[in-house]
Amino acid sequence: MDARGLAAGEVGAEGSGGLRRRVELGKGRLTRPQILIMDEPSTGLDPIARLELWSALLSARQQQNLTILLTTHLMDEADKCDRLAILDQGKLIALGTPTELKNQIGADIITLTSQNPTALAAALKEKFQITPQLLDNTLRFEKPNAHQFIPQLIQSLPDQIQSLSISKPSLEDVFIRQTGRRLSEELIH
Repeated sequence: MDARGLAAGEVGAEGSGGLRRRVELGKGRLTRPQILIMDEPSTGLDPIARLELWSALLSARQQQNLTILLTTHLMDEADKCDRLAILDQGKLIALGTPTELKNQIGADIITLTSQNPTALAAALKEKFQITPQLLDNTLRFEKPNAHQFIPQLIQSLPDQIQSLSISKPSLEDVFIRQTGRRLSEELIH
């Protein structure tokens, strides 16, 4: 980013959030720091401005050998980092690379919805010795090789399952495993 013409007054109050954020990033890099500290850098940005900000951050990191320390509640952004410290209520609950943290789960994530999630949870425990987490009326549990388990699950409980999804572990799954709740619940409280 060219440092010329980056005075804050040149952007004006009507400048877009993305433009203001790029100006802030440019100003922060003017002195060629070794470490750039950012608090929620993409807050309030639209999706395109977020992508542009991350492109600028990654470019700055490579061009200047810049260390970027940032806070975020957005797990897709945290997934772009080299190393993460996940905090819950000021306490360190996980530390490592995104891949290391997700690999600690070691299984696929199965998510189920039901008109009666409590009854479905009881049936899962009785038939499969699975104790799912109930999050927002959704049941969630971890199962290795979930694709092999799903036919048996559907055949055993066909009338109780409204929807089913299988996914690879995400950073939000790491947070859920460590805390027993979704990150979005943390933001509400």
